Amino acid sequence: MDRVLVTGGAGFIGSFLCERLLDSGSDVICLDNFFTGSRENIRHLMDHPKFELIRHDITNPIYLEVDRIYNLACPASPIHYQYNPIKTVKTNVLGVVNMLGIAKRVNARILQASTSEVYGDPQVHPQVESYWGHVNPIGPRSCYDEGKRVAETLMMDYHRKNGVDIKIARIFNTYGPRMHAEDGRVVSNFVIQALRNEPLTIYGDGSQTRAFCYVSDLVDGIIRMMDCPKFIGPVNLGNPGEITVLELAELIKSLTGSKSILEHHPAVQDDPVQRNPDITLARKKLDWAPSVPVEEGLRKTIEYFERQLA
Repeated sequence: MDRVLVTGGAGFIGSFLCERLLDSGSDVICLDNFFTGSRENIRHLMDHPKFELIRHDITNPIYLEVDRIYNLACPASPIHYQYNPIKTVKTNVLGVVNMLGIAKRVNARILQASTSEVYGDPQVHPQVESYWGHVNPIGPRSCYDEGKRVAETLMMDYHRKNGVDIKIARIFNTYGPRMHAEDGRVVSNFVIQALRNEPLTIYGDGSQTRAFCYVSDLVDGIIRMMDCPKFIGPVNLGNPGEITVLELAELIKSLTGSKSILEHHPAVQDDPVQRNPDITLARKKLDWAPSVPVEEGLRKTIEYFERQLA
């Protein structure tokens, strides 16, 4: 059985990935510095005989013997990655170099959790993997956007120059249980505000679009990408069902029975107007497409936050 390293394994997506890998029989090393990850996300895994937790920051070297590496370590919400933008860049550069160093030394396959943010505020819609993006290199979001772009560059150069077995997955908006309640992302914001009957905060006019993928679908796509032979990516992983922020707000209000009103605030700098993945490549190469309808996924997410607020 594979010995697998999951960096950021105590995070929202990482914890579900650890679960799935354990269920498949893998030995799993979860590595996390707990900046945004939580022990609560993995508490139910701590007694599993094939699960190991290491508290570590990937910007510092570490030496491990593993067969596969899923590199998910990096704060992904604007509130968190802008809190210490220099550290965000270091995580995406020094951290990725350290993980690629392990992969090179022990001949491990490595998957980089990249992001739709590499497309910036896109001028191509929906976004295809061949699109190079429209990114502000000096804005408040640049630490994450450009950091992830450099991480992809490093992956490709280690592959071309050193033969490292790499995979690049560009993750679009993902939601579900275990999201951080204070991460500032639109789904968690709206759900928390709706459950508290507080105004739903909408930045700009709410016409900006997003595409929301439920976490179980996303994890399935990541694993399929890791297991796919002779395809390194990059590949888009997300739900192509586009929805406006206003439509999302109204849907969450309806599902929660909330009395919240909608409250508009100034638009956020460099916030993409449209965000929607073209998943043609994922369908073809991975035989993957999301299957959980947005309404079903939102119900599960709302139930989770109801328990958290109880």
